[in-house]
Amino acid sequence: MPAPTRRTTTPAPATGRVGIKDVARHAGVSVGTVSNVINNPEMVSEETRLRVRTVIEQLGYVRSEFARQLRAGRSRLVGMLVLDLANPFFAEVAKGAERTLRDADLGVMVCNSAGSTTEETEYLSLFAEQRIRGVLVTPADSSGRTVEALRAKGIPFVLVDRSLPAEEGCSVSVDDVRGGTMATAHLLNAGHRHLAFVGGPTRLPQVRDRLEGARTAVADAGLQPDALVHITSDHLDVASGRDAGARLLGLASRPTAVFCANDLMALGVLQALYGAGVRVPDDIALVGYDDIEFAAAAAVPLTSVRQPAAVIGRTAAELLLEETSDDADGHRHRRIVLQPELVVRESSNTRVPRTG
Repeated sequence: MPAPTRRTTTPAPATGRVGIKDVARHAGVSVGTVSNVINNPEMVSEETRLRVRTVIEQLGYVRSEFARQLRAGRSRLVGMLVLDLANPFFAEVAKGAERTLRDADLGVMVCNSAGSTTEETEYLSLFAEQRIRGVLVTPADSSGRTVEALRAKGIPFVLVDRSLPAEEGCSVSVDDVRGGTMATAHLLNAGHRHLAFVGGPTRLPQVRDRLEGARTAVADAGLQPDALVHITSDHLDVASGRDAGARLLGLASRPTAVFCANDLMALGVLQALYGAGVRVPDDIALVGYDDIEFAAAAAVPLTSVRQPAAVIGRTAAELLLEETSDDADGHRHRRIVLQPELVVRESSNTRVPRTG
């Protein structure tokens, strides 16, 4: 009776990362043969392919994607730097971009600057070190240094939720001036004549543009500038909205309507008003911006200016793919400005509250 066949295993190297040379040595083949098994398996016999793949599995070998990219001269990784990943709007933008890039067989490294110019600089340096294919970025730094840094490093980029002259690069944004005008005109058309704009840091172009739109609507209605009270904040989040709501309640002359620079702030304002027993919309009407998923699900469904978040991400990714494709010589930078949409819900669905 023949002795049973004993299955042997290939011991992994005692120390260090498993490399392609380790695989070749344990399989008894050349480094070139291992490379062919991985990249051009049709060039290797079935028996050799099986032997090499068995060793790869036993050693736990993982090929170096970075080395492969250096050989190919083209990275399969795209960097995406968003302003605030905690904001569902930017999360949806990132999802739209990721779907498009994954369909193109590219990976995405999504990073969050959290509105910090320091973190933004550090992430951009990381992207450069990784020799990524390109960057989708919503700059925290509104001075233009972000764009200049990317251009100096020769990294293709598309600005997201920011506008840029076409001769300077590609960008995808929404007409926030129009969005601010629409939101405020909606409240004015309901009869409100004493309004407030609750916004974050005015260094952000989106906040400035939405405020400009609100002021334009007030002027178009024939009202004086002081008909619109501007309440500022350092951030665009729920906590800042609650703080702004408390300050709003402390005004000697309380506005009858509030337009917030984004939905997170509007939800914070709504919490502050609810906690003080102020009814929305009967006592104060409220409008947000972005139309995130939570807007419709709020205790009082929130009227909001909808931005096509997923479309923004998808369009930006398509522009970057076009600029970094093999036939990119025909690429021309484009400045794409999408249009917002007012979605009216219960939080503003009333006319000016009666007094007395």
